[in-house]
Amino acid sequence: MLAKTVTGNFANVIHGLNANHLTDQVIQRSKRMILDTLGVGLLGTSTEVYHKVKQYSKIYSSDISSTIWGHLDFRLPPLYAAFVNGVAVHSMDFDDTWHPATHPSGAVLPAVIALSEAFPQKKKISGLDLLLAFNVGIEVQGRLLRFSNEARNIPKRFHPPTVVGTIGSAAACAKLLALDRVKCKNTLAIAASYAGAPLANAATQTKPLHIGNAAKHGLEAACLASQDLQGNKQILDMESGMGAFYTDYSPQSLPTLQSYAWLLDQQDVAIKRFPAHLGTHWVADAASSVRRKLVESSDNLLPLDKIEKVIVKVPEVKYVNRPNPNSEHEARHSFQFVACSALLDGSMSVQSFASENIQRPALRELLCKTQLQHPADNKPSFESLYCEVTVGLQDGNTISDRCDTFYGHWRKPLKKEDLEKKFQSNASEVLPAEATEGIIETVYNLEKVKDCSILSMFLSGQSARALSEKLRLL
Repeated sequence: MLAKTVTGNFANVIHGLNANHLTDQVIQRSKRMILDTLGVGLLGTSTEVYHKVKQYSKIYSSDISSTIWGHLDFRLPPLYAAFVNGVAVHSMDFDDTWHPATHPSGAVLPAVIALSEAFPQKKKISGLDLLLAFNVGIEVQGRLLRFSNEARNIPKRFHPPTVVGTIGSAAACAKLLALDRVKCKNTLAIAASYAGAPLANAATQTKPLHIGNAAKHGLEAACLASQDLQGNKQILDMESGMGAFYTDYSPQSLPTLQSYAWLLDQQDVAIKRFPAHLGTHWVADAASSVRRKLVESSDNLLPLDKIEKVIVKVPEVKYVNRPNPNSEHEARHSFQFVACSALLDGSMSVQSFASENIQRPALRELLCKTQLQHPADNKPSFESLYCEVTVGLQDGNTISDRCDTFYGHWRKPLKKEDLEKKFQSNASEVLPAEATEGIIETVYNLEKVKDCSILSMFLSGQSARALSEKLRLL
C-alpha cells in the first residue's frame, strides 16, 4: 500500500516491519544498548531524583502492574512503571547517545518492558517481539532527526528525547500492540502533542523526567490510539506538526519494506564510561593524557602548586559551560569540572560526582585556573567535535593533549568485556549476582527467549526462581 503522506508512510512501515527485517548487526547492537540501558537504570534507582518520582508514583494503583527495576515488592501500573524506570535510566546521564544527538534507548526500553507485562498471561511476548518493537522505536527517532540539519548538532532549544523519544516510544508500543495502520498514524499524532521540553532544565533534577515522560507518554499515546482516539493524520508532514520543533524541517518517506535499511546498521551509538554529558568524554580522555605527562616527573602526584592555568578547547555548548558547578547534576554538565577531575584523579567514575569530590579544595582551586576556548573549527556535533587540554606551568612550559575520539564513541566502541563490566558494576548496586548474570544471559539470547517476562523477573531481583524458569523458556 502506497502512502500519500510521510505520516502515512511511517504508519505503514511501523505496522509492516517484522522480525525477518532485523539484520544480525541490528540485533547485536540493540542488545548492547538494552544491556547498557538496564544497567544504568538499575544504578539510577539509588539517586535522589529517582526516589522522589517513585514516592510520587505510589499514589497510582491498578489491577494491572509492571516491574519497578531493582524492587521485588513494589510494582506500578504500566504507564508509571515506564515513567519511573525511564527516570532511573537518565537520572545520572549515564545512558547511550546517538547521532544526530539524542538518548535513544531510555525513551523506548522502559515503555516496551512495562507494556510487555500488561498483556494477558496467555499472550506471551517473546524476546524477538521485544527486540522488534525496541528497534522500531529506535529507528523512528533516527529518521525524524534526519529531517533537520539543525538536529545534527548538539541541541540549543529542546531536549531531543522529549521530541523524538516520545514519538519513538509511541511507535515501539504501537508495534508491540500490533496496531493497524490507521491506529499507528493516530499514535504518532497523539504522541506529538505530548512532545517537547526546554533544554533550560539541563543540569537539574528535572532533566531525568524528560526520559521518563517520553517513555510514559509514548506508551499512553499507543494505548489511546488502540481505543480509536484520533489525531491529525499528517502530523509528520506539517510545519505546525513535528515541524514546530525545527526551523529547517524537511520530512521524507522511509525506505520500502522490501529492502528496508535500518539506521542502526549504519550508525552505532556511543556508550558512556562515566555518568556525564557526552561532550565531556572527549575532555576526560584529553585531560587524563595530560595528567600522565605531568606526573611522570612528580612521583605520580599532580603538581597543583606549579599549575598556572588550564585551557580547555571545546565547541561552544552553553549548557555544558559551567565554571563553578555545585551539584552533581551541574557537575555532569560541566566541561570545566570534568577537565579538573580527570587532571586530579587520572580518570572519571561514578564516584567523581559525589558531593565530597565536587567540593574538595584541590578541585575548587583548579577550577579557578581553568578557561574554555572555542576554536572556529570545533563544531558542536558529536560526530566531529574534539577537545584539546593545555596546562600552563609557572616555569613557562606547557603540556597539551588532544582527543578526537574517546573510547566508547561509535568510532571506538566499548569491547564486550568492558560493556559487561559496566553493566555488572551498575546492576550489582541493587541486584544479587544471580539476577545480574541472568540479565546478561537473557539479553544476549533475547531473540531465542519465548517469554520475555523472564527479563522483568530478573530486573525485580527474583534470582533463583527466575533461573529455573529461564531454563524452561530458552
